[in-house]
Amino acid sequence: MGFNVADNMNTQSTLVALENAVKHRKDRDLSLIHHSDRGLQYCANEYQKLLNKSKIKCSMTQNSDPYENAVAERINGILKQEFNIDKYNQSLPIMKQIIKEVVEIYNNKRPHYSNFMLTPNQMHMQNQIKMRTYKTKNSSKLSLTTV
Repeated sequence: MGFNVADNMNTQSTLVALENAVKHRKDRDLSLIHHSDRGLQYCANEYQKLLNKSKIKCSMTQNSDPYENAVAERINGILKQEFNIDKYNQSLPIMKQIIKEVVEIYNNKRPHYSNFMLTPNQMHMQNQIKMRTYKTKNSSKLSLTTV
């Protein structure tokens, strides 16, 4: 996972995070999908060119619906709820160190139920796709009740 701590969300800041992810990628033969919302920084030509150059497939939400970006929203929620990263009021250099440590814990020490109790890095390195879904067989059926 690439990350960058900045005081803005412009294309250059997100490019640093993507470059970080590409640089530290362990198995370059595994195909990757980059899923994001339709934020301008992710749609920028420079960002898309780096994805293409790195052979990373781009996937974006259709309507900027957070439910379509559930995995990323879940990661953000964990970082905020379990690590309280949104509660710190520190200088940028200190925040960068805090986030670096949090990402290390998240990727290498925190198992996830949806990953069959593997850490994200363990799941990624197993080179198999397993998906745990929470949808029941009948959950897609809608019923209408009128009173």
